[in-house]
Amino acid sequence: MEIRHNPLGNRFRGYLPVIIDIETAGFNAKKNPLLEIAAIIVEQDDEGWLGITEKHHCNIIPFKNSELDQAALKFTGIDPYHPFRMAIDEKEALNQLFKPIKAAVKRNECKRAILVGHNPAFDINFLNAAIERTQNKRSPFHPFSSFDTATLGGLVFGQTVLAKIAEAAGLEWDNQRAHSALYDAEQTAELFCIIYNRWKKLLAFEAP
Repeated sequence: MEIRHNPLGNRFRGYLPVIIDIETAGFNAKKNPLLEIAAIIVEQDDEGWLGITEKHHCNIIPFKNSELDQAALKFTGIDPYHPFRMAIDEKEALNQLFKPIKAAVKRNECKRAILVGHNPAFDINFLNAAIERTQNKRSPFHPFSSFDTATLGGLVFGQTVLAKIAEAAGLEWDNQRAHSALYDAEQTAELFCIIYNRWKKLLAFEAP
C-alpha cells in the first residue's frame, strides 16, 4: 500500500495502531524468552481506507539464564538455536523494530503507538518484560493499553479464534504457516483493517 499523507493522529485519540505478534518459549514473561516478534504498521490512504504499509520481523536469541518450555517449543516448532534463524539479541531486535514504528508515529501525527494483538495481554506482557530487561527508555508503545482483535472479531464476525475470524472475513488461512510471528501478525493486521474499513463504510452509509 502506498503511503499517503492522511495521518491517523485524530482517529485513535493520538495513538497509532501497530499490530504485534510474539512467539515465545513459554508463558512466563519474566522467565521464558521471546523467540520471534513481528510488527505490522497500518496507515490510511488518501481516501481514508486503512491498509498495511510496513512489515518488520526479528528472530531473537533467548536471553541469558532464560527457561525454555519444551511443550511451547514443540507447539511453535521453533528451534531457538538453529543457525538459519539468523537470530539477534532482544535489545537489538527492539531497537530495529522501534525505529520504523517511531517514524510512523511521527508522520501520522500521533503521540504514541498502541499495540494491536489477538488476545494482546500475552504480547504486551512479554513486550514490557523485554523492554524492562533491556532497559529501553524509548519504547513507542503505550505501556498497558491495547486493541484486541479477538473482541473485535467476536463483535463483527461472531468468532474469537484467529483462524475462525479469518475464515469468516474471507481471508485464506494456512495452518502450516500459523504460529509464526510474522504470519499471525499479517493475518491480525488484515483483520483489523477489514473491521476498520467496514466501520468506515457503515458510518458513510448512515450519514445524513
